[in-house]
Amino acid sequence: MEPAVVVRQRLDELSESIVFQGDARVALPLLPDNSVQICCTSPPYWSLRDYQTPGQIGLEPTIDQFLNRLVEVFAQVKRILRPDGVLWLSIGDAYTSGDRGYRAPDKKNPVRAMSYRPDTPDGLKPKDLIGLPWRLAFALQRDGWYLRSDIIWHKTNCMPESVKDRPTKAHEYVFLLSKSERYYYDHRSMREANGRNKRTVWSIPTQPFKGAHFATFPPALIEPLIRATSRPGDFVLDPFLGSGTTALVAAQMDRKYVGVEVNRDYVNLSIQRLRNVFEDTRLALAE
Repeated sequence: MEPAVVVRQRLDELSESIVFQGDARVALPLLPDNSVQICCTSPPYWSLRDYQTPGQIGLEPTIDQFLNRLVEVFAQVKRILRPDGVLWLSIGDAYTSGDRGYRAPDKKNPVRAMSYRPDTPDGLKPKDLIGLPWRLAFALQRDGWYLRSDIIWHKTNCMPESVKDRPTKAHEYVFLLSKSERYYYDHRSMREANGRNKRTVWSIPTQPFKGAHFATFPPALIEPLIRATSRPGDFVLDPFLGSGTTALVAAQMDRKYVGVEVNRDYVNLSIQRLRNVFEDTRLALAE
C-alpha cells in the first residue's frame, strides 16, 4: 500500500471519498463545516474490547469520561453535518464488572477476554446493566442534538452467552439524531412491503466479515439508513470505520464516503475491501 497523504490543516472542501488513519478526535477537526449529509457509525463500547491502541475510546476509567469523549466527537460530527443532516448511531449496552479487574474468556466467545476492566461505577452495583445507550442518547440530547427515534436492532443470530440468571441479549439500539429540527428524510423509502411506515423493531442477522473485528455492521442494517437520509452523490461519514462496511455500502449506493479509523490493521482491511471495488479510494494520515 502506498504511503498515506498527511493532513494537518482543515480541508477547504470535500471532493472525493477518503479514509483517514487516526483518532476521530484528531481527524474530524480537519473536515470542513457543513460538508457531510449523514453520519452512520458504531463507536467502541465501554469496557467491552481492548483494540490494543493507545488512548482508545472505550477503556476510560469511568462512564462519565467515556460519555464525555463521545459527546466531544459527535460535537465535531454536528459541525461537519449539513443543516439537514442526521446521525445514525448504533450502540450496545454493558454490565458492571463487579470490581473484577479482568474478564476471563468465554468458551463460546473467546474474544471477550480482557486484562483490564474498570471498577463498578459510582451509583451502580455489581451485575447491574449500565444503560449506556440511553445515557449516551440523553448526553447528546443535552448537547443540542434532536433525538428523533430509537430503533431496536433484533439480532436473529445473536452471540451466545454463558449466563444462567438472565435472558441472552439479542438486540442493540440504533438512534436517529438530527442537527436541526427539520432534516432530509425520504419517508417513501421507509415503507414496508404492505405500504405502512416502517416500524422501529428490525430483525436483521449479524454478518461477520473474515479478518474483521467482532463489531461489524451488516449491510442490510446500513442500506435503509443511507437510502432514507441521503441522496446520490452525498457524503456519508463513519468516524469509527472498523472494517469499512459503512463506506463500502455508501459507495455501492452511489454516495461518497469519509471514514476514520485509529487502528492501522483495520485501516488496511477497509482500504483493501474498498479498493477491490473502487480503485480510487484515498488514504490520509490525520495529524
